[in-house]
Amino acid sequence: MGKITGFMEFERLEEGYKPVPERLKNYKEFVIGLDDKQAKTQAARCMDCGTPFCNSGCPVNNIIPDFNEMVFRADWHNAIVTLHSTNNFPEFTGRICPAPCEAACTLNVNDDAVGIKSIEHAIIDRAWAEGWVKPQPPKHKTGKKVAVVGSGPAGMAAAQQLARVGHDVTVFEKNDRVGGLLRYGIPDFKMEKIHIDRRVEQMQAEGVTFRTGVMVGELPQGSKVTNWAQETISPAQLNQEFDAVLLAGGSEQSRDLPVPGRELEGVHFAMEFLPQQNKVNAGDAYKNQLRADGKHVIVIGGGDTGSDCVGTSNRHGAASVTQFEVMPQPPEQEDKPLVWPYWPLKMRTSSSHEEGCVREFAVSTKEFVGHNGKLTGLKTVHVEMKGGKLLEIPGTEKEHQADLVLLAMGFVNPVATVLDAFGVDKDNRGNARAHTEFTGGYLTNVPKVFAAGDVRRGQSLVVWAIREGRQAARAMDEYLMGYSDLPR
Repeated sequence: MGKITGFMEFERLEEGYKPVPERLKNYKEFVIGLDDKQAKTQAARCMDCGTPFCNSGCPVNNIIPDFNEMVFRADWHNAIVTLHSTNNFPEFTGRICPAPCEAACTLNVNDDAVGIKSIEHAIIDRAWAEGWVKPQPPKHKTGKKVAVVGSGPAGMAAAQQLARVGHDVTVFEKNDRVGGLLRYGIPDFKMEKIHIDRRVEQMQAEGVTFRTGVMVGELPQGSKVTNWAQETISPAQLNQEFDAVLLAGGSEQSRDLPVPGRELEGVHFAMEFLPQQNKVNAGDAYKNQLRADGKHVIVIGGGDTGSDCVGTSNRHGAASVTQFEVMPQPPEQEDKPLVWPYWPLKMRTSSSHEEGCVREFAVSTKEFVGHNGKLTGLKTVHVEMKGGKLLEIPGTEKEHQADLVLLAMGFVNPVATVLDAFGVDKDNRGNARAHTEFTGGYLTNVPKVFAAGDVRRGQSLVVWAIREGRQAARAMDEYLMGYSDLPR
């Protein structure tokens, strides 16, 4: 390594944030990335550990020790070449990935992990600034046509890989802009959409065609899934026009909370709330936008989507924001000897929580209450884990004031009608059934129809979506050509 003793000499340095009062005034990113000197120092902490568990902890298997070494030696150009060899979109992961690589860092056994995510962030931002991110059009065309249904990170990664080896790729997106949940789910203050737009321009220069506002199949009546489709296209049309089809539509069916009062005005899915603000930020006029101004907001669900609702509600000017989590409060520090190098269960506080939020754990919602059809509050009870089950604790019932409740309890499965329209077999969770073995991987039971990303594995991370998109692209290339030079 560049500095063998660096991990003993330097402490972990976190990226900075702009002050809360300043960042609450807008929806711009507020993370202050590492400068060149800070990135070099952080990269110097990478140990000559022999077995870099970070590589396997990262779903796309980033070659982390190598790009750390390059950053330490100020070889930024080769650092982005190395990073791009495994990750199509490090500007996405460098902003919103929870960094399982850092949990697996060998230094994390008894110290603070290397700031791998912050280094990745610095590399890709430097690459864009220097003009090193350029289109890579294919040298030869194969004459094969591929359809990709869904333009989230899995679909984008697959489309880029397939286009670069010469296939004619068309991406179909039901919404009015490319990006899937990156576009209409992740708040702009976590990732501004210019990062998607720049990649779309690169991919178009590489030969990818994007068709937005196109729904493949039909949504069920009354569906709450965000959809601004202007036209529909049938699976039969895709099967006729294309040599292979990849389903990468994500997992968009939100988990509901069917308790008394669910029908009251004021109880909404997070994915009714967040995409509307993304649209407004993009400059669109949105009538009757769902807003939190002056309201007492309760977010049900303690994950990232719930955190995003907290941050957006605070920017709206909510009177108060409370977040409920049904599981017990995690420990402040994980038991490293027990869990390393795997992702640990521990208390995590997001930047949105720091902006203002009351967090309550082991709380179960029993009923929504209201007046004249409008929400006024909800009733809860505390629960405890016994025998693997969450049981109510008598005497802990409580009523809370609420004008707006946002359900952010995760996603249960893909929109079933798309899979049904293609005739794709589903697993017991409602996801597309397709294995990931090297031979015939990601192929469904329907000839020439593949599936990758959340539509196949269920709700997961952006970095897993990129991994599956890349692997599916290789499997499809092998299917079309009999061999593939794409990486696994």
